[in-house]
Amino acid sequence: MIEIQNLQKSFGEFRAVDGVSFSVKPGEVLGFLGPNGAGKSTTMRMITGFLTPTGGAVRIAGVDVNVDPISAKKRIGYLPEGAPLYSDMTPRTLLEFIAEAREIPSAERASRIEKIAAKVNITGVLDQQIETLSKGYKRRVGLAQAIIHDPEILILDEPTDGLDPNQKHEVRQLIQEMSKDKVIILSTHILEEVEAVCTRAIIITQGKVVFDGTPSELKGRSPSGRLDDVFREITTGTAPVTA
Repeated sequence: MIEIQNLQKSFGEFRAVDGVSFSVKPGEVLGFLGPNGAGKSTTMRMITGFLTPTGGAVRIAGVDVNVDPISAKKRIGYLPEGAPLYSDMTPRTLLEFIAEAREIPSAERASRIEKIAAKVNITGVLDQQIETLSKGYKRRVGLAQAIIHDPEILILDEPTDGLDPNQKHEVRQLIQEMSKDKVIILSTHILEEVEAVCTRAIIITQGKVVFDGTPSELKGRSPSGRLDDVFREITTGTAPVTA
């Protein structure tokens, strides 16, 4: 469903993403990991068509994002870093706007919004102005807009950022439920989240992929068996790296 070949992105002389290649199949939940500034968000923005690559290609179900961006984007739900939202809207008016933009038939929009609101637990704040919501609620509103059109592919940048432990558990359960018939890529700084929901992990540092394997394989790379230890070893170069 997702095929990335030699993806590159430069900002002036700075190479943020440097030859990233991987593919993701239906049913996979890919944890996309790396230290701050590693190129994670830049890569995700290129996958969704938000940024144009300097080089390489992104194909969504065989469709090149740069050649036919509209067809590719119809298949994608995207939760960007920070979940940017229109603060003067309510969650309901925002979701109505997104539903129209996503070409959901008008007769189905109200029921779809109610269903999605219940799924991400924002029913009680649907008619409250977004700027008055907590960070956790804003994050869930952002997740709601990403899944309202029932996309085949979900790109989630820090989906549980700002949520309390109970809310994190709810979102992780939702991701697991949706993974049965979707391709999901999620960026996270929470390594326990990789163990909880991901079937595969990729670590990127300095714009390059330095690990691609299962969470169990990643965990097995450290004598301590702790993901934070092996993550630190891989990203700082203090342990042998095998991509």
